[in-house]
Amino acid sequence: MNHATPPAFDLRDIPFSYYGSWFALSPVVGNARRAEDVHLVSHQQGMHPILALRCAGARVEATASRLSWITDAGRIDAAYESADTLRLCGANLSLEIAAAAPELTPFSGTYLYRDPVDGSHVFTSYETGRRYRITLLDGSIATETGDQALGAAARALTTSMDWEIAIEEYQAGRPAYTPTDAFPVVEKRVATEFAAFADRVAPWRGENTPAGELAAYVLWSATVAPAGFLARPAVLMSKHWMDKVWSWDHCFNAIALAEGEPELAWHQFSLPFDHQDPAGALPDSVTHSEVLYNYVKPPIHGWALGLLRERLGSGAETASEETYRRLEQWTTYWLGRRAPGSPFPHYHHGNDSGWDNATSFDPARVIESADLSAFLILQMRELATLAVDLGRTQAAAHWTAEAATLLKALLDLLWTGDRFSARIVENGEAHTSDSLLDAMPIILGELLPEHVASALASRIERHVTEFGPATEPADSPHYAADGYWRGPIWAPSTLLIENGLRRAGHIGLADRISLRFRRLCETSGFAENFDAETGAGQRDLAYTWTASAYLILARDAQRRGTQSPL
Repeated sequence: MNHATPPAFDLRDIPFSYYGSWFALSPVVGNARRAEDVHLVSHQQGMHPILALRCAGARVEATASRLSWITDAGRIDAAYESADTLRLCGANLSLEIAAAAPELTPFSGTYLYRDPVDGSHVFTSYETGRRYRITLLDGSIATETGDQALGAAARALTTSMDWEIAIEEYQAGRPAYTPTDAFPVVEKRVATEFAAFADRVAPWRGENTPAGELAAYVLWSATVAPAGFLARPAVLMSKHWMDKVWSWDHCFNAIALAEGEPELAWHQFSLPFDHQDPAGALPDSVTHSEVLYNYVKPPIHGWALGLLRERLGSGAETASEETYRRLEQWTTYWLGRRAPGSPFPHYHHGNDSGWDNATSFDPARVIESADLSAFLILQMRELATLAVDLGRTQAAAHWTAEAATLLKALLDLLWTGDRFSARIVENGEAHTSDSLLDAMPIILGELLPEHVASALASRIERHVTEFGPATEPADSPHYAADGYWRGPIWAPSTLLIENGLRRAGHIGLADRISLRFRRLCETSGFAENFDAETGAGQRDLAYTWTASAYLILARDAQRRGTQSPL
């Protein structure tokens, strides 16, 4: 299904970028900070606005292949020629290109000089350690300010009224820039590349899935080439400020990409495992220049690998000795986090669960939570399946028995009769909360006794608003509309719960949650999370795991061929 017109979007919500690029064009210049002007923002060495692109009085329009500044008098168009090169051309309209922030000292910030070799203008960035070369292809530079200036001087170039330039992000040196094609050819090539990606990732999209193409763009444009600590192509969570790979977010992106982009999907699943520490722990997050180990993330990887194997098939990588070893070490790490005499692993902080400030952690931070054991049960069962594929009969029997033992303990010790409790590790005291986290053992699906699954489904019903499952019910005294995991709707919790309900036989509720969340994305975009009562997108508004959840749910709904009542 080829779509001739690339999807349009609001640049304030979704940055304009290109598959493999480490920079984007966006007015978002920091954590929830927006500028008036469009900026070239690089994600090498962190998030850094490098250049402000100013065109007074112009409205900005964006599609997957072109960004435009438009006035009644003229227009400017921008398109990516490659992952590190942007082409811009103006007709009867000038553009100011300025250093995004004044230089604070002679040794930091941005410096501007004209290269005597090829006549280009080069901005150097201390923050990214990269250079940004402006090469004039047509027209002229009307004004130039701050050449070779130090200190807090302004640095800027202004084009003539009819012009064309290239902007490159590179390291210390490269040959003089030479255009490969005319601008219209460049833009058409990008449109074709994106359309092919969307056709592979979401070939089922149509009238019933109006956000499918834009969801594909969010993933495509957030992908960066291998660099720094990311030795594989990586789908960042966003090319706004959430520009990392967190060690559970990546699972959802991998599942969404699996059928259409199997190699890219496997890279996503593998990325955190590339940084697995000697104890078996995965890092909390990885990005270009940083790997953090101060927290971990929940072990949903066995569950995710099971879905990946369904979509990818039991190929060499999904059933390899390395895959088994990595998953085994990650599982063993968690089993090592059991207090003496306890059958249950525990979290050290809400951050370990992915639900940073959920009310389950209000009585204490170091707790034995039922969701953690549920994820590990599925992970151990997936290890048993892998062991069978690899001919490891004894290992398969071991992990099957371990999973059964932990499931029995979960039902015997943490099930209260109508809900799961958590226990404070320090004193063994049990407590319950209204957090949706306490219902997350629904992910066990068909492994749960029917009465347990039904009680969890009833509890989940209380959380479901017209937009999907709130992480804290709206009638809770702890509910906060923009309270992170204390109210808003999130993609991962929605997807995990929908999957568990469906496997537990609660099809109607699963269908309703799926449809409501898909409609939410179609009206409010792909935000990090959503107000559970209004549906408004919150925090980072271009989050890839949200786009991936939409693609997964939409794909599955299309294949079932049914639409459920809201």
